[in-house]
Amino acid sequence: MSVLKVLAAPVLALGLAWPVAAQQTPDETTRSAGNMKAHIGFLASDLLQGREAGSPGFDVAANYVASQFAQLGLKPAGANGGWFQPVPLIAVRPKDEGRYVLRGASGAETPLVFGEDVLTGRLSATRDIALSAPLVFVGFGVVAPERGRDDYRGLDVRGKIVVVLSGAPAAFQTEERAYYANARTKRAAAAARGAIGVIGVNLPSDERRRPFAQGRRTWQAWSMTWRQVDGKPFDAAPGAPALGALSVAGAQKLFAGARRPWAEVVAAAEKPKGDPPRFALPARLDVTLHAETRTIESANVAGMIEGSDPRLKDEVVVLSAHLDHIGVTPPVDGDGINNGALDNAAGVATTLEVARAFVDSGRRPRRSILFLAVTGEEKGLLGAEYFARNPTTGPATLVANVDLDMPILLYDFTDVVAFGSDRSGVGPAVQRAAARMGVTVSPDPLPEEGNFTRSDHYRFVEAGVPAVFLMTGFQNGGEAKFRGFLSGCYHRPCDDLNQPIDYVAGAKFARLNYEIARELADVDRRPLWNKGDFFGTKFAKPAAIADR
Repeated sequence: MSVLKVLAAPVLALGLAWPVAAQQTPDETTRSAGNMKAHIGFLASDLLQGREAGSPGFDVAANYVASQFAQLGLKPAGANGGWFQPVPLIAVRPKDEGRYVLRGASGAETPLVFGEDVLTGRLSATRDIALSAPLVFVGFGVVAPERGRDDYRGLDVRGKIVVVLSGAPAAFQTEERAYYANARTKRAAAAARGAIGVIGVNLPSDERRRPFAQGRRTWQAWSMTWRQVDGKPFDAAPGAPALGALSVAGAQKLFAGARRPWAEVVAAAEKPKGDPPRFALPARLDVTLHAETRTIESANVAGMIEGSDPRLKDEVVVLSAHLDHIGVTPPVDGDGINNGALDNAAGVATTLEVARAFVDSGRRPRRSILFLAVTGEEKGLLGAEYFARNPTTGPATLVANVDLDMPILLYDFTDVVAFGSDRSGVGPAVQRAAARMGVTVSPDPLPEEGNFTRSDHYRFVEAGVPAVFLMTGFQNGGEAKFRGFLSGCYHRPCDDLNQPIDYVAGAKFARLNYEIARELADVDRRPLWNKGDFFGTKFAKPAAIADR
């Protein structure tokens, strides 16, 4: 029996007794830091085995969060009056390394070597695949009408496999660059033009940041998507499955004998304009992939503080954090448990501390606030997507999302990056909150990582909801700490409790997010998308866009 069933039945909310508002004193900081340490300590313990979505360890974590919500006196806000929103999933992974063979015009065969030239990676199809088709190189695969750019112009990719570079042109605005770099965006563009598969190709700059061989440790991890009402897996681009990723070494084999050499392609791609030549490649690719699947049940955890203003209480601000991590993988230095202390036990602990701050403030928010711990972020932002498409809030309107994901709590941060904030009325709220805290709001220092589309807030953006995702910034020694974590412990077992976690910085991060949420909950006018904004124009309803 799933551990989730322990608390899945409706639970009556405890009476909300709103005490006199407390100031942020040194004692309060110490208390908050202690709470952060306790929450992270439990959620990142070996007992939970890395909290992979659908695993017993995840279920224990979900019950822990529900019990904390109940202790705080929040109202259950999941399905059927309980704490949980069931999220039906289907998982897929490769049975073997697959077979990749380049076939030249003369019939000569060039195998691609698994782990050196190619990695299967996350399968997007839940079936076995056997394809043999011509290859067409489409550069970055960008189709951006607002920029007058179409990387498919003049190319016929019907019935063919498209080869796309990772990332997007450096000259694109950082968050729009993340949109065009996103694998789902690229697959959808390929499928719309009749392609039957997509192969991704690394640039040298990608491998300088993250060695290709690192992917061998997790290539056989389970990919997931959510199941639709008819039981079929959701796929945004079912006609163009992701077939694999090529290293720089693999790309050199792929471009052998091409009309333009790989070195020329790289030189053009790595210029700011990012406009390499695009053309049909001389070889065909034979691909054989074998998949295994299983159905999985998981859940989001939801608790609410109802708004005090009769006019605004049906508008909901969502604070979300992903509860899952990547589970158990082949060991590194004898340890295979990926505890996910910073990614994202720290974000969930922050959510719990923000909820406590609202309860302890003695002042109910004018709008309702939903505290949401989601499943399946590591599998493609699945729990957030499922909630955004199937909100448990009924007819209430989701007006903003504050996403709490992987704060690097290894130093006393003095600045943050607020992804998405300047695109809507969320921006002024963030600026006012940061100013009260003496924290600077900085531009994105890592545009090549595409962070804007890699965390749960993006699924709210796709649903037309203004959102912000805070990243601890690069000031005060942050750059070395951040880059060190990415290169050393991101998605590895050493993201555990042995790190020198600064719990006082954790308390500060929680307080900052409380201040932002309080601003969004109490401001007279709900945050609207800025007129003409890229994401607001693409995803939002007219009523959610400002008229100026």
